[in-house]
Amino acid sequence: MEERLALQEASALLADFFEKGDLKQLTQDAGTLMDCPLLVLDDTFHILAHYKTDGFADPLFDKAVQLGQITYEAGAIISKNARISAGQPDYIDLAGTPFRRRFAPLVSAGVRHGYLICVDLDEHLQTVSEGVFRTVETVLAKQLLMEAGQQERPFETAEEILMHLLDGGFSSAAYFRLQTAETYLADFHPEAFALIDLMTYHTVYTGKDTLKDELTYRFYASHPFLYKGDVLLFLHKGYNIADFDALVSEFHLKVAISDPIGALFDLPALYRPAREALDLMTETSFHSGSVFQVSQLKPLLLLSSLQTRSDLVSERIRFLSVCDREKGSQYCETLYHYLSSGRSLKETCAALFTHRNTILYRIHKMRDEYGVPLDDPSAHLELLLGVSLALFRTKGADFFLKKA
Repeated sequence: MEERLALQEASALLADFFEKGDLKQLTQDAGTLMDCPLLVLDDTFHILAHYKTDGFADPLFDKAVQLGQITYEAGAIISKNARISAGQPDYIDLAGTPFRRRFAPLVSAGVRHGYLICVDLDEHLQTVSEGVFRTVETVLAKQLLMEAGQQERPFETAEEILMHLLDGGFSSAAYFRLQTAETYLADFHPEAFALIDLMTYHTVYTGKDTLKDELTYRFYASHPFLYKGDVLLFLHKGYNIADFDALVSEFHLKVAISDPIGALFDLPALYRPAREALDLMTETSFHSGSVFQVSQLKPLLLLSSLQTRSDLVSERIRFLSVCDREKGSQYCETLYHYLSSGRSLKETCAALFTHRNTILYRIHKMRDEYGVPLDDPSAHLELLLGVSLALFRTKGADFFLKKA
C-alpha cells in the first residue's frame, strides 16, 4: 500500500522521467514533491542540480550552489559515515547551519552514482514517507546511470577530463591529448601528485572549505579536486614532503605521494598504488606516520597483497612464529634482521638492541634444533619472504617502518 501511494504522489516525477529524462527537471519535481531544498551530487561531490523552496535562506547551501560543489569538509563527513557507505540514508548536522541534512546515496545497478541531500526544515522530512524517498532516489539514480552512459557528452572542465582519465575512459594517449588541447592540461607537467584520504580527516570548520583554501594557498598550481572521496593535488619540481606537516597536524590527514609522473596519461597506473598505500596507512594498526611516498611502502604493499598466501610461509617459519607467540621469544625478528642485513651479526644486534651472544644462540638454535636452512644460500630468499609475511601478519606494517 505504501509503495502504491508513493507512486501516486510521485506521478509527475515519474512522468518526466519517462518522457523527458532531464535531471534538472526531475530535481525540481523531487523538491516540489517533498517540499524541501535539495542538492543532487555526482560521486565526486559536484552539484549536478538543485532546488530551493520559496523563502529558504542558508549561506552553506547557497555557497555550495555558487561553487558547484560541497566543501571537502562535508565530503569527508559523507566518506566516513558508515550508513551512507553501506548504501543507507542518514541525517547529519553540519556546523554553520541550523538545518540538518538527509544524505542518501543514489545507487543503480549496484553502483553508486551520486548523492541526494535534502535539507530538513523544521523536521518537515519526518512527514515524507519512506516510499516517497525510495521512489525519488531510484528515479534520480537511474537518471544518473543513463547520463553516465552518454559517452559523447563533451567535457566541461579539466577536472572532468582528469576524472574520466582516472576512470579508464580514454582508449589512447592521442585522444586524451586532443581533449586537453583547450585546457591548462595541454602544457602541464607536474612532478607527482599527492592523494589525501578523508576518512581520517577531522576539523571544526565543517561549514567552510578550509582544507581546499589551505591546499590552494600552500601548493602553487596544485589544482586540487575530489576523486572517489579523496583529494588529489599535483606537486611540482622541488616540492618538499615537510610542506604537509602542518596540514597533517591540523586536519589529521593521511597523505600518499605518487611515484614521478612521466606523462599525465599515466595517471591511472600511478593512482592505484597511491590508493593502496592510503589503505595501508589508514589501518588501525598503522602508527608509523601520516605522510609517505609510495616508493617507501611498496615492499609492504607487496606483503599486504600476499597475506592470504599461507603456502609462501614454510612449516619451519610457522613453527618459529608459534614459539614467539607462546614463549615471547624473538626468533622471527632475529631471522628477518639477520637475512635482510646479509647475515651481518653486527647489524642484527644493533637492530634488536641485543648482545652478540644472544643473537648467536638464537641462530644456532634455529639452524641446529629447528632445521632452518641458514647455511643454504639458495633458501635465503624464500626464508626472508616467509618470515616477512609472518611478521607482517603478527606485527603489522609498523615493524618494518620503525627503523626506516
